[in-house]
Amino acid sequence: MRHMGTLTKVALSFIGQLKPDRAKARATAPSIALPKPHTQGGIPLMQAIALRCSVREFAPTALPRQVLSNLLWAAFGVNRPQSNGRTAPTAMGAQEIDVYVALPGGLYIYEPFAHGLSLVAGVDARNVTGFQDFVDDAPLDLVYVADHTHMDKVPSDQRHAYSAVAAGAIAQNVYLYCASAGLVSVVRGWLDREALSKALRLTSHERVIVAQTVGYPIA
Repeated sequence: MRHMGTLTKVALSFIGQLKPDRAKARATAPSIALPKPHTQGGIPLMQAIALRCSVREFAPTALPRQVLSNLLWAAFGVNRPQSNGRTAPTAMGAQEIDVYVALPGGLYIYEPFAHGLSLVAGVDARNVTGFQDFVDDAPLDLVYVADHTHMDKVPSDQRHAYSAVAAGAIAQNVYLYCASAGLVSVVRGWLDREALSKALRLTSHERVIVAQTVGYPIA
């Protein structure tokens, strides 16, 4: 895929025409079953923290299905099935963050309890996940969305702050998994939230928080 470039994206955003690439999206599956995540192994935590960093260059190599499974489980998967506990905290147990997965062949939402992906749209939405040019060609862009219908116990004027903290915890989980697995990542807030909300087909109760790009480092 040849990316459209940052200046082009900004210009399209200004006129309300930043949209996913429909012509180049490959055949999409209505769902993607993920293998059981590997929850053992990896490097020691302190070593992963020492290696954690933001990288803005990515090889176009696709992530193997097992790696994608491990990554999404680490991000916000279910780690305590008996209580539906998750790998990242949320205030009052709201679990309001949805993780959207932009792949070359389609836009999906992560279903943590089924541990799989469900199709949102058969488009290549990577170009809409941020103004940076590298997001178009990286193999995976994640988008963290807060669904305020799950936050009825949180005062309305505090929901954005609470959900931003929750998204940050998820993003850090992704960073640490990447450090352990030989991947690279960067979390991003420079994006057209209106265009991205349309691409994700969000309702008025849902808010885009941040996006995060993941891939292999350039050799």
